[in-house]
Amino acid sequence: MKLPATLTDFPRLRNFLETGYMKPVAARCDSVRSVATIRELARLCGVSPATVSRVFNNPEVVNAKTRTQVLRVARQIGYLPNESARTLATKKSFMVGLVWDTDHRRPGWRHPFFQEILVGLKTALSGRGYHLLMLATSGDTNEERTDDAFVRAVRRHNLDGVVMIDSGTWDPSLRRLAESGVPCVSLGRPVEGPRATYVTSDNVGGARLAVRHLHERGRRAIATITGPAHMRPGAERLRGYQDELARLGLPRRPEFVVEGDFYLSGGHAAMRRLLEADDRPDAVFVAGDEMAVGALVAIGEAGLKVPDDIEVAALVPPGLTTVAQDKDGFGTAAAEAVVSMINGADAPPPRILPATLVVRGSSTPLLSHSRPARGPGRASRPPSVSPLTR
Repeated sequence: MKLPATLTDFPRLRNFLETGYMKPVAARCDSVRSVATIRELARLCGVSPATVSRVFNNPEVVNAKTRTQVLRVARQIGYLPNESARTLATKKSFMVGLVWDTDHRRPGWRHPFFQEILVGLKTALSGRGYHLLMLATSGDTNEERTDDAFVRAVRRHNLDGVVMIDSGTWDPSLRRLAESGVPCVSLGRPVEGPRATYVTSDNVGGARLAVRHLHERGRRAIATITGPAHMRPGAERLRGYQDELARLGLPRRPEFVVEGDFYLSGGHAAMRRLLEADDRPDAVFVAGDEMAVGALVAIGEAGLKVPDDIEVAALVPPGLTTVAQDKDGFGTAAAEAVVSMINGADAPPPRILPATLVVRGSSTPLLSHSRPARGPGRASRPPSVSPLTR
């Protein structure tokens, strides 16, 4: 490099500029020039820049083979779309809000059922090019208690849509959000609004499956540990239990219905109440897996054994017969619904996902349909336990 004459009189400065300064600058410039562009990605994939843009902005309109190739090459060369340009071009933020009550005084959000749904939802949205932003509220501030708190949060963050998870509370701000016209999907609770729909499980049908299964095993004194009466799943599973008893010609016995809370401790306490009764049940339908674990622990503490080998973690003796819900299906259905509305479609009809009976060792057949003989206050056989996941 030829330096000006005025600098040739300073050998040390000249040496610094040529060896200690100029080379790093050149290296940095090369680094900047190496950043992948949409045109380079298109050339490497043999497609147009417009196709690359559609892969990242509207992936559903690109065939799977091309989409997979573009995404693979993009990862290899380190290509990342310009989010600001993307938002301007599509008028979308590609962000979906998750509305979830995280109040520490209401532990519903910590339940494993919700955690698994959240994983399914995030995976389904990511596959469609969307990010998930949690709009959590604990109700601890005056601002968060206003009816339009979530509507303002959606506008503030420029969200394209929202998914609401029913964790046991439902205040006016959630109804206002569903009525606002923002694409909105509720998990677990029906909602009404111009662009709102919901996804839920067949709680009534699942409960009927469980009671029918216990009846087919020869059980006739079937009790239930319900979920909280104010929560839709708890109320619907109780209705399914009662409907199936009526269909089978079995009497309703108020002492055989004990309310729980969807948690292990609630199931434990409720089962102890049933075991302390003079006339014990010979089977129990529990409205949630965690409560069923607590119920099985209580049975063991009472000196009774539920048949079969240990299978549920290492806490209880039997494998747990359960009415399983499609947790991944919840997330996928919610993602499909909210993205379709974001893209301009009308609100789809509600989705009610079926429940599936999974038979394991906590329910076993009796040799006859007669009640087993027992001494005063004691059961000669422990009750079978069949829960519905929650």
